[in-house]
Amino acid sequence: MRISSNTMYDSNVTAMTQQQARLLQTQQQITSGRRILTAADDPVAAARALDITQSDSMNTQYGVNRDAARHSLSLTESTLQSVTTLLQDAKTAAVNAGNGAFTVSDRKSIATELSGRLQELVGLANSTDGAGNYLFSGFQTRTQPFSNVAGGVAYLGDDGQRMIQASSSRQISSTNTGAEVFMRIKDGNGTFTTQTGTLPPAVAVANAGTGVIGPGTLTSPPPTAAQLGNSYTLTFSVVPAATLGLPDVTTYTISGTDSLGAALLPAALPAINPAPYVSGEAIAFNGIQFDITGVPANGDAFSVRPSANESIFKTIGDLVSVLNVAPAGGGLGNALVRGLNNLDNALNNVLTTRASLGVRLNELDALQTEGDNLGFQFKQSLSLLQDVDYNKAISDLTMQQTALQAAQQTFSKVAGLSMFNYL
Repeated sequence: MRISSNTMYDSNVTAMTQQQARLLQTQQQITSGRRILTAADDPVAAARALDITQSDSMNTQYGVNRDAARHSLSLTESTLQSVTTLLQDAKTAAVNAGNGAFTVSDRKSIATELSGRLQELVGLANSTDGAGNYLFSGFQTRTQPFSNVAGGVAYLGDDGQRMIQASSSRQISSTNTGAEVFMRIKDGNGTFTTQTGTLPPAVAVANAGTGVIGPGTLTSPPPTAAQLGNSYTLTFSVVPAATLGLPDVTTYTISGTDSLGAALLPAALPAINPAPYVSGEAIAFNGIQFDITGVPANGDAFSVRPSANESIFKTIGDLVSVLNVAPAGGGLGNALVRGLNNLDNALNNVLTTRASLGVRLNELDALQTEGDNLGFQFKQSLSLLQDVDYNKAISDLTMQQTALQAAQQTFSKVAGLSMFNYL
């Protein structure tokens, strides 16, 4: 077959150009460290690498989210630790106020201390995350959640829970609302609460005796659903002893209303009514139990009602008010018992919230470890798909250099062949 000079030149130039292109690609792979320079190099691997890169980017963003949540939760936990210390100090002050040796002036000093603690508590409840976002305001991050108003402290935030996407399948609340931490705390024992005086709409009259009512507990069997909505009033009657030297005869009568305000029938009240009073003896009926100690006066009243929400601010504010007034008889004792019980409830609520924060922080740590492991797997998979094998690439580069040099040398020799050289 006859081959023209042009064909020979074109074939050699094409071959050397292809060798140079392969050499250039191998050199770029070694320089960039990537086996796939364009999708055309390996379409399947390039598509897979894109999917893994997107997943890795999302995993990285989840890590950023977890850091933000951890920052917010840590600040909240630190704030609530200060609140815990404050409530413990308030309890100590309330216990000291019950010292019988204290004067009215001493109790007013304690009231001044508690008033300062109350303002400190408002400041803690209005804590921010350092960027101007309030920790306990719900979705209203730029709204100060607590404000002093006439009659107490008002909550201006909402019930929104700020959720953060901590992983592809898990959202974690990064905040706790001020309402659940500071405002919605059940008074009494969480089911019912005891207090002095009668229940509305009766006109409350301060007790004249020294009777003090305890917080009470549930008995077994527990009260029925219908009984849980009942309210009761114990009214005391004191009849002077007919014989000199004998104690007065003290009895109490129990009356009550249901959740709709209708008077309870005798069948819904204790069988013995009125009943004789013995200081410290348990009074139990309809699944509830409490005691009254001291000496009630004739006409004194105590009441039992279903528990309701009471804020920490009101609890401390009520203690400040009663210590400033320093009521006579059993008024101070009843106020201190009620205040200490509600401070216990508030402290338990704060400790429960802190436990919840700890659980979420532990979960974030576990998710962070899982995210780090997942990120390592993503990078390992990308490396297998994209990274160049330097041993193979350098070997290919050396072989391609040798092939190109051989092609160039043989082309120069072949190009020099001509019949004119023999003429």
